[in-house]
Amino acid sequence: MNKENIGLHGYFTLRHLRNDVLLEEITLHNTVTNTGKDEVAGLINETRTGGFKWISLGTSETAAGVTDTALKAAISSGSLTRASASTSQVTTDVTNDTAQLVHTFTATASYTVKEAGIFDTATSGGRMLARGTFTGKAMTNGDTLTVTYKIDVD
Repeated sequence: MNKENIGLHGYFTLRHLRNDVLLEEITLHNTVTNTGKDEVAGLINETRTGGFKWISLGTSETAAGVTDTALKAAISSGSLTRASASTSQVTTDVTNDTAQLVHTFTATASYTVKEAGIFDTATSGGRMLARGTFTGKAMTNGDTLTVTYKIDVD
């Protein structure tokens, strides 16, 4: 019997700018969650509807784990709250095998952002596909943080 293994591999790129000057750009692998895999399986056979197009930021440095169902300390007010991403498919290995989500957040207050996640709803709650943590990005009024998530289906 020929068994084909299919997996989801996530990574994200963060671009932090202040006064249009790039302070840092990093690309990191993230953790695809168990609830995210459950949702993807349901999307395949339409036992679930919708998709993942919402990016949320938080302030916790607690490491991501497959059993996470939410950010540990989501930013719930102001300009850095959960936002709808621009979505597309891009090519990593074969044509259109990677889902891409992009959103640029603009700070209107000071935050130190340390986590990001992808969700299937606009408001708090919902199912989280993936979560990643990183060294804090000290955001001040006017700073932008562009988050690009890529989920490669292998």
